[in-house]
Amino acid sequence: MSFVQDPDWGDCCEPILLSPTHPNAELVEIPGYTLVYCNGVCPKIYRVYKGESMLGLVFQHITYWTNEVDANQYAKPLNAAVALDNFLLVASMAKATNNIAA
Repeated sequence: MSFVQDPDWGDCCEPILLSPTHPNAELVEIPGYTLVYCNGVCPKIYRVYKGESMLGLVFQHITYWTNEVDANQYAKPLNAAVALDNFLLVASMAKATNNIAA
């Protein structure tokens, strides 16, 4: 995983982009997905993992969730993660279709 640290700074730097297995990672476990807190307050920003693959970002607002691919508001994080996953699936199929057509 990626860390920002200058060797001359000693131990003062915090790791960024913690993996889902890191002991200090703030996780939200939902069926089929793991959300790992990145930063932010309102909205909180989480990276979405499906298995070992990162799909993208979802945002936790006070009353709803959103993702990085549409302007919809979702009541639950699972709905925002599934919409993100479905978007990526459709985008990958469209890319494969375009490659076959070319």
